[in-house]
Amino acid sequence: LLDLEAPPLPCTCKICGKDGVYRCPDCMHQPLLCTDCCCSMHATHPFHRVQQWTRDFFEDSALHMTSLQLHFGHDGAPCPSTSANVQATLSRHSQPAGLDEEEWEDIDYIPLHLRLPVGSKYLTVIDVTGVHFVLSQPCQCMNAESYHKQLLCAKLYASTFEKPSMVFTFLVLDDFLRDNVECGTSGMNYYSKLCWVTSSMFPHLVPELLQVAQQWHLLKLLKWSGYQGNLNGSMKGDLALFCVACPQPGINLSPKANLDDWRYTRTVVMDGNFKAEHMCEWRPDNQVWLMDGCGFMVTNLIITRGAHSLTVQQKSACNNHKVISQASVSHGKLNSTGVGATACAWHGCFYLHSVVDFQKGERQLNMDYSLCNALSYSTNGIQNVICFYDVNCTYMKNLQRQVDNTKVLEIALSLRIMAGIGMWHVHGHKKECYARYSPLFIRGSGWVNSEIIETLWSTLNIVSTSTCGMTSPHCQELLDFQMNDSNFMKMIHLSTFGMEAFERLNEAVPSSQQENWWRQEEAALKDHVHDPSVMDIFEIQLTKAPTVHGVELHLLQTSTTSGMHHGAASWLTHGLVIEEVEIMLAIGQKAIGPNPSDLK
Repeated sequence: LLDLEAPPLPCTCKICGKDGVYRCPDCMHQPLLCTDCCCSMHATHPFHRVQQWTRDFFEDSALHMTSLQLHFGHDGAPCPSTSANVQATLSRHSQPAGLDEEEWEDIDYIPLHLRLPVGSKYLTVIDVTGVHFVLSQPCQCMNAESYHKQLLCAKLYASTFEKPSMVFTFLVLDDFLRDNVECGTSGMNYYSKLCWVTSSMFPHLVPELLQVAQQWHLLKLLKWSGYQGNLNGSMKGDLALFCVACPQPGINLSPKANLDDWRYTRTVVMDGNFKAEHMCEWRPDNQVWLMDGCGFMVTNLIITRGAHSLTVQQKSACNNHKVISQASVSHGKLNSTGVGATACAWHGCFYLHSVVDFQKGERQLNMDYSLCNALSYSTNGIQNVICFYDVNCTYMKNLQRQVDNTKVLEIALSLRIMAGIGMWHVHGHKKECYARYSPLFIRGSGWVNSEIIETLWSTLNIVSTSTCGMTSPHCQELLDFQMNDSNFMKMIHLSTFGMEAFERLNEAVPSSQQENWWRQEEAALKDHVHDPSVMDIFEIQLTKAPTVHGVELHLLQTSTTSGMHHGAASWLTHGLVIEEVEIMLAIGQKAIGPNPSDLK
């Protein structure tokens, strides 16, 4: 390691043999090069970090000091319409402009690679290798594209389209997306890392950057969705991915399929997440929405349109659940107390345009809008829906009334919605709710615990801490990107399940018992939608075990017949007699001694 810090001997250029001045740690074997060879060798690697030999040590430097320039519009070649390439000149010992010698002690030392080029146009380039100042020459031809388009052809994304001076490489933007999705890295932390990569000794001297991640999120989604133009003709959820395994007529179902069959039942699960909070904003009107409603999130405007239809606070006939009792609790410093969503209960994919913000608590109006949007997506012809929600025993009683009284809510009349409660939450309800709403007794639900949405919140909460203080558009668009990645990962990891365990269990039950259970099940499932109490037949019918007091009372009341000791008093008397005989036997044994005679 120490030998790598010293220059090679002899200290000459590896290519031409002249005096070596620069070395590149990013290149293999960090070759020592002269100024001209370093410039020509890095024409295709302009964002490497080079070091300059000072006769004492290698000091961080920059490629623009070797007169390296970026040419745009001609595949990296100089533009023929440009009369002469402007070469940047820097004096290594020059002081910052306007520096007074009497005040030099108050000015921080600026390293060479952080000094701005003088006398030529330059770009501030943000790459995974840090922040660079690179000399640039755009194409000056008559039919040349605009400057920001020339930059895009070189895989550089400009922070502004008018006179761009700061650009981001596609590589650094993709790297930030990966860090944000997989590691939950915020934009501030990621940029802080780039500052340390640029200058570990002077990170505070690296200039602040404009945020372009929001635009890059949109461009990536547009590319993946096959858009060429703008979003003016887009529909709700057009830029998001949905579950490929859920039954969707016209997509993964044959037109001849019997959609009334239980195998084509849509199974959804609803839940709220109060970790995804959002703070109130200083300037809520000064915002730009890039993909409003084109992903998973919906805007607050749609929810507030139907707020006038919100009836009095509902009361639960079941246990005192916080979801209901605290539905109207407001928080002054929060613009949103959390989010609510509808997802596929089988595969754990978020539904498009069905993730809502909570202005207060987990109000029914918000969850109604989420459910209605989920049931309207690609369900043409679907007749059966199973909906799981933690408080469905109360929620479903008011759903139809809410839909009828609110203009923004709509559910197809042909849909038969069967209510269910997840296996983990149903045990926190009254006893009657188990048989009425447990997924074990709902035909078509399969062996599902209906709590899969809780696993989705755990990954989404990683980035919720960084979205809390963002603007509403940026927050929602970042959450959209996270949920889209979650659906994509679910899609590529889908697998099939066997039925061997069910078949072994089915073979162990007598055929007569199976027929009897089948008739009872058909009768209960037929009326389940209108009367959940018919599911009470699935309750386990067991006789309660007698208490200890009851057993004692029974023993006392039992009469002794046929010489048998049944009563407690008889057993106690018989035990005392046995104990008395044992005492007499012990006394006699002691009286005769250890060696008794035959007479004794």
